[in-house]
Amino acid sequence: MTSLQFLDLSYPDGAALNFSSNFLKLLSMSPSLLELHLSYCNLKETPLSHVLHNLTTLSKIQQLDLSSNQLTGSIPESVSNLKLLQVLDLHDNHLTGPIPESIGRLAALTTLSLGFNKLSGTIPVSIGQLSKLRSLDVSSNSLEGVVYESHFANLSMLEYLDAAYNRKLTFNVSHEWLPPFQLIRIDLSFCQIENGFPQWLQNQRQLQRLELSNTTISGPLPTWLRKMPIIPVIDLSHDNISGPLTNLPSGESGIYSDSVAALFLQNNLFNESIPKSLCKWTGLVSLDLSKNRLTGRIPKCFKNLHYLEFMKLNSNGLSGTVPSFIGNMSSLLSLNLNDNNFRGKLPAEIWNISDLWVLDLGDNALCGKIPESIGEKMISLKVFRLHNNNFTGEIPRSLCKSLKLRVLDVAHNNFIGTVPHCLGKLQGMVDKPTNDDFGGLIEEELIEVMKGISLEYTKTWSFVTNMDLSSNQLVGDIPVELTALCELVGLNLSNNHLSGGIPDHIGNMTALNSLDLSGNKLDGLIPPSISALTFLSHLNLSNNNLSGRIPTGSQLQTLIDPSIYAGNKDLCGSPLPKNCSNHEEPTTKANSKYEATDKPNKLWFYTDITCGFATGFWGVIVVLVLKKRWRRNLFVYAADTIDKIHVAVMVRVNKMKR
Repeated sequence: MTSLQFLDLSYPDGAALNFSSNFLKLLSMSPSLLELHLSYCNLKETPLSHVLHNLTTLSKIQQLDLSSNQLTGSIPESVSNLKLLQVLDLHDNHLTGPIPESIGRLAALTTLSLGFNKLSGTIPVSIGQLSKLRSLDVSSNSLEGVVYESHFANLSMLEYLDAAYNRKLTFNVSHEWLPPFQLIRIDLSFCQIENGFPQWLQNQRQLQRLELSNTTISGPLPTWLRKMPIIPVIDLSHDNISGPLTNLPSGESGIYSDSVAALFLQNNLFNESIPKSLCKWTGLVSLDLSKNRLTGRIPKCFKNLHYLEFMKLNSNGLSGTVPSFIGNMSSLLSLNLNDNNFRGKLPAEIWNISDLWVLDLGDNALCGKIPESIGEKMISLKVFRLHNNNFTGEIPRSLCKSLKLRVLDVAHNNFIGTVPHCLGKLQGMVDKPTNDDFGGLIEEELIEVMKGISLEYTKTWSFVTNMDLSSNQLVGDIPVELTALCELVGLNLSNNHLSGGIPDHIGNMTALNSLDLSGNKLDGLIPPSISALTFLSHLNLSNNNLSGRIPTGSQLQTLIDPSIYAGNKDLCGSPLPKNCSNHEEPTTKANSKYEATDKPNKLWFYTDITCGFATGFWGVIVVLVLKKRWRRNLFVYAADTIDKIHVAVMVRVNKMKR
């Protein structure tokens, strides 16, 4: 191996190789080695100092990749002995301790990747001497202290800076500072930024990604930002930025005009209307303006955003009607307009977006009917939420054709009719959920009433399977077909006019965590199979006409709140104070229910028959005794009948004899 210059044994697909100390010693006998790539090579629990000690003889090494190996220990000062090193990749290990000051002596270094470790302490000022450094990644560590201008003193070649997810790291540079570099990407998310919005960014004319989320920046956007070229990806979410959106970059995009663009401004204090200048972002794929204080209407020029896949305008004060042009935005995968002040009927075009995954129009004042053809058009729907509006009519049966549906929430509307039996065929509520890949471009949020309260799901939203048809005017039975939805986590049919019994096979819904059937007209016994719901943590069967003993066992033993069963006067047993001593167990459902009551019922039945027969018989006898004419006619009729029968019998006998 003395002539070996390039060795790549990386295995990123999970089948890690095992390397011994002898192998590392063997590598040390390769003096011509220029590049060594050993990522995902299962150097588990191996101290980094031990690995580097075996590589000290590689005086010509230029690229060293030891990422994703669970290496331990600290970065030794001796790393500076690799004087020709250009690329040092140690990300995704278990390294601890500080970044050594000697790192600044690696004068040839162009890439330093230390992200996703457990490094602590401050960033050494010596990093500012790496004049050839193009990429610096120290993200997702436990670094602290303050970063000043001196940390960037000679970094004239720097293009990528990632220090995100170091919550105790503070950036404090003056307003007058002019950086020596032109960045292409900067990510300082979850760091602390002092002195407001970074003024030095106005010098950066090549930016493609600007990520400053969760940095506690406050105040309005600076006016100079409006004159900057459009930055394809901007993430200023979860800050305290206020004022209008008119100061967003809207200058010429130059070479990046056709780049995929994303704008994340959610969870801020932006106000006023959505500016038309946003329509200049023609390559926009993801737009998130949710959870701000925006007002007014959706700009008509949004119809020119042909590539838009994710539109999140929820939780603002937007008003007016939902514009029809949204229905012509065929690229949309997620449309969130919930929690605004939209009114009126939805345009017919909305129901024709065939690739839509998420449609959330909840918490508005929308009205009208859902077209019967919805399931034939929106076949990709996974989340359908109309919660708390004024929709009327019946729940369309064709919705059952949206087989991928995992969240169906039409609660708090004015729907009538019965619960469609075919909802039991929704495959998305039968198959085990998976984490849908939105390409990391969007932070999806889902608000669902589960366990009796409103819960917001973000990271785990794609694992939520819920059916909420509560607070409508639905009638009829609970379809037994629903019990086939074995992956349904929440079922809420409360506050309707449903009748009949709880389906016997409710226990088949093994994933149920929340079940609410309260406020209906359900009767009969509570099925014993309900005790098989081992994940059930919220149950509400109150205000119905249920009767008999409350089932016991398994998870039901933990649900001891009597209000769960309140308003069912014929229910008994724990946790209710009513004793069940005179009642049979619900497992003898059919027989015990009727056997106890059949004995007196049968007695009266036979008594009624006897009385009726006696009355009829003696009534006829008395009439015949008192009425001579009736008596003669009866005897004549009887004689004629007997003669006819005799003649018919004799004719049949004679035929048989022949």
